[in-house]
Amino acid sequence: MAAIKLVYIGGGSSRGAGTMASFLERGERFQGSEVVLVDLDPDRLEIVRRLAQRIADVKGLDIAIRATTDRRAALTDADAVLSSFRPGNFEARALDERIPLKHGVIGQETQGPGGFFMALRSIAEFTGIVADIEAVAPRAKIFNYTNPVNIVSQAVSRFTDVPIWSMCEGLLYFPNSTLRAAGLDPERARVTMAGVNHNCWSFEHLYDGEDLMPLLDRAWDERRDDPTMDVFSRRMLELAVTMRSVPADYFPYYFYGPEILRELQGAPRTRSEVIMASLPDYWNHYTEQSRADVPELDPARSRGGIHELELALDVMDAHYNDTGERLPVNLPNTGGALPGFDDDVVVEMWCRVDAAGVHPEPQRPLPHTVRGITQALAEYQYVAAEAAWAGGRREAIAALAANPLVPGLRVAEELYDEMAAAHAAHLPERLLR
Repeated sequence: MAAIKLVYIGGGSSRGAGTMASFLERGERFQGSEVVLVDLDPDRLEIVRRLAQRIADVKGLDIAIRATTDRRAALTDADAVLSSFRPGNFEARALDERIPLKHGVIGQETQGPGGFFMALRSIAEFTGIVADIEAVAPRAKIFNYTNPVNIVSQAVSRFTDVPIWSMCEGLLYFPNSTLRAAGLDPERARVTMAGVNHNCWSFEHLYDGEDLMPLLDRAWDERRDDPTMDVFSRRMLELAVTMRSVPADYFPYYFYGPEILRELQGAPRTRSEVIMASLPDYWNHYTEQSRADVPELDPARSRGGIHELELALDVMDAHYNDTGERLPVNLPNTGGALPGFDDDVVVEMWCRVDAAGVHPEPQRPLPHTVRGITQALAEYQYVAAEAAWAGGRREAIAALAANPLVPGLRVAEELYDEMAAAHAAHLPERLLR
């Protein structure tokens, strides 16, 4: 049982209520801890704090919960920093999704130009967060969920000495898309994936202990003309069969790009515009439950569900309570744990987590069919992090042009200038000159 000081940056976000519910579900393992919620909106912070305190009280937990807009004061003497925030909120995400479409480029939250500009905004905030940690919390570790988690982790791990472990549930759930498309039971499969966040492939794929690929081949032969199979499932199954590796859910953007671009251009609303329409009801629900004698979050009225950021909390639990649990983590490829990637490139892979830290399992090389696209995305990640941390307009345009979804330098330059102007309030001056 570990008593820690946890600072949650982004604690007033729409995911804050579910995240605190998730942490308090593990509360017995963190008895005697202090949690400080940090965000820019004091009213929403208070809603999440009050809701979390009610849950803690009902469970009889000895966990103190505070909230503040003063980040440096909150971080003083912190052990763990949980990061999950979105600079510019969903309005900025809507720009990330809409503006690229005008230039004939896919607009998406973490991929392509949208992901690049989210990285610029997120890392601009991280420069201040890291400075605060170095000043007032020398023993703190960052448990990061701020997207794009790979580029954020790349910047912080390369340019600072502050430990950062980034998490995403993708490696837990990505295999299920292909398996279900093939009519197979995910519980009977062992699919081990690695790569860069949101862009991983399997190097091991077993079903009942045997090679999965013949089963996928059979399913594709049987289902390729099935009109009841949805487009996403069809693409995932075809991609796995063709490339001989189970893909992450984001690879259709790269292998079916022209079709997906037309679909996005024809959609009445972007994903972020859909989410924004639901936000008022989320906050009404959180407010109601913060006043309830026994709070109960409704999955249908809670952003992301009733338990959020569970993997980050699992890693935190495994580290501070020394469990040695097997979990996926994004961290530098020290010692070449994942063959084919530089030691200082942040990669996503399965690890063992204990009191001493995060220890990658032995990894096998990715198949040659998919290694190249993953290495290209890793190189883009590397230069994007460098541009975001210390670069100017030239370095940023070069990084954007390196992204496989951007079709050329002229498009990169035009896209960059329009998106930088739209996001100017959240970017450092060096990126605007």
